[in-house]
Amino acid sequence: MKTAQKTISPRAWTELILLAFIWGGSFLSIRIALDELGFLTSVAHRTGWAMLILWAYVLFRRLPIPKDPGIWGAFLVMGLLNNVIPFSLMAWGQLHIETGLTSILNAATAIFGVIAAAIFLADERLTLRKAVGVSLGFLGVATAIGLSALLQFDIRSLGQLAVIGGTISYALAGVWARKTLAGLSPQVAAAGMLTGSSMITIPFAWIIEGPFSLALAPQTWAAVAYYAIIATAVAYLLYYRVLAMAGSGNLMLVTLLVAPVAIILGALVLGEALPLRAYAGFALLALGLIIIDGRLLQAVQYRARRA
Repeated sequence: MKTAQKTISPRAWTELILLAFIWGGSFLSIRIALDELGFLTSVAHRTGWAMLILWAYVLFRRLPIPKDPGIWGAFLVMGLLNNVIPFSLMAWGQLHIETGLTSILNAATAIFGVIAAAIFLADERLTLRKAVGVSLGFLGVATAIGLSALLQFDIRSLGQLAVIGGTISYALAGVWARKTLAGLSPQVAAAGMLTGSSMITIPFAWIIEGPFSLALAPQTWAAVAYYAIIATAVAYLLYYRVLAMAGSGNLMLVTLLVAPVAIILGALVLGEALPLRAYAGFALLALGLIIIDGRLLQAVQYRARRA
């Protein structure tokens, strides 16, 4: 059953924009950390420190902790789909493509989320409007990547496809959460998910990339602190606040706001210059998301009837 779209209060707008800036900065901080850390180790830092912060929050708030082993198994799968796979693929991809381009391709998460929901959830049909939006989204991804990249299929092409693989994993995580984690406190679900992902990332990173070193450069520690504490633990808490205030439909706007922040930071700090097709691809992706959201079309139709 459809529910009415929530309006966005000034406070929700402020926190939504703050969330976009936080996540936009995460792409830059991850890239800085990758100058010294292996990509798996960087992910282990992200999930491990964020897990500790969120459990401290859960214990401070005295939120009920689930005891059902099935729920903890669901946390493990959720951690794999929503953290381990996308964080690892995107971190590896950022070694070979610009942070701004990574953020543009990351916007495809919402596109794949619509497809995954239509396939696996009975109450999420792929309507004509959504199909048009998804088609434009795919066109945007193809434009941002570029036909030449697919024909050459070099390491840069693999980096872009790795990021796309991460967005698909995010989309599947959304479906998994709907099916298995409904009814749980979102803060507990996030802490449990990060526990499951840390159980995978920490030993894998240790085995594949070697023991962790705490003798890191100050800028590396600053980057790790930002993307683990601010852009993961704090951002999850802020995400659920905005979700409660504005609703999931309005929260999709974050996807459109994150990429410009990441592009600007990449240009200012790293001197990145994206090809024109990347901006054209983002424009098509944004148009697809706007059509999927539907409110702009409804507003146009309403004005047309009033005219």
